[in-house]
Amino acid sequence: MKTVGITGGTGFVGRHLAKLLKEKGYKIVIFTTHPEKEHHGSGYTYSYWDPRNNKCDLIALKQLDAVVHLAGAGIADKRWTKKRKKEIMNSRTEGTRFLVSQLKQHAPNCRTFIAASAIGFYGPDRNTPPFIETAAPYKDFLGETCVLWEKESRAAAEFSRTVIFRFGIVMGKNGGAYPQFAKPISFGIMPIIGSGRQIISWIHVDDLRGLICFALEHDHINGVYNAVAPEPVSQKNLVKTIAHTKGGFKIPAKVPATMLKLMLGEVSSELLKSCTVSGEKILQEGFLFSYPKIDLAVRSIMSDHS
Repeated sequence: MKTVGITGGTGFVGRHLAKLLKEKGYKIVIFTTHPEKEHHGSGYTYSYWDPRNNKCDLIALKQLDAVVHLAGAGIADKRWTKKRKKEIMNSRTEGTRFLVSQLKQHAPNCRTFIAASAIGFYGPDRNTPPFIETAAPYKDFLGETCVLWEKESRAAAEFSRTVIFRFGIVMGKNGGAYPQFAKPISFGIMPIIGSGRQIISWIHVDDLRGLICFALEHDHINGVYNAVAPEPVSQKNLVKTIAHTKGGFKIPAKVPATMLKLMLGEVSSELLKSCTVSGEKILQEGFLFSYPKIDLAVRSIMSDHS
């Protein structure tokens, strides 16, 4: 039985991943700053780590055959003040640097390192084909954060097979972006943000956890991959799909870009920008998406009673 460590394992993606890996027979070690608060009857082991203070459970590290590194401060949880930007950057760069250094020193059996990044690497569409993994990074806050974040992850290649997934917008019932899109529709309002034509490169959380598991189990997976569904969708078509699936009468309501900027500040740029990203590379490696189209994903989320 292989032992997989997960940082960020108490978050939305981490919880779904841990559940899948447990079902497949893996032993799971979830690294968290508050292991005493977790439900220890879950079948997982919870171990302490605190990258800000350079502390980690070394005994737990020695058990690991693989690590999935998902930890990091939420991108859109708060307004982007200077302090918040620093927190977002440091939680990824310094946290990853600390983890990799600890694995190198104290995890002799760790042969696979899978790390999160984000399609924020690419920035907005620039009248080019969909972004592929070799595209240049964009020179804004998220682009620069992803470049430095990935640089720290690549250091793990010195001692283990290293895979970096650039996450698209994650869709699922109890987390990710879906609840924010769906909530106004529950009140009969179908919000069209800005022009509504901006492209969203998304992925169902079940496909994302499946991708990570695929990478754990297939040694030929190495390097950087976009973690996005094969068919991106415009913001307008996304909310239309949710509204149609929910049924009933919905009133389209335009949310002007200026209003969004006043409400959210700089974070609003992430809702207004179009970012079309290709998932072709991981398809060529043999991964099959369960939810390649947004209508399939929305129906799945609405029928999910978990």
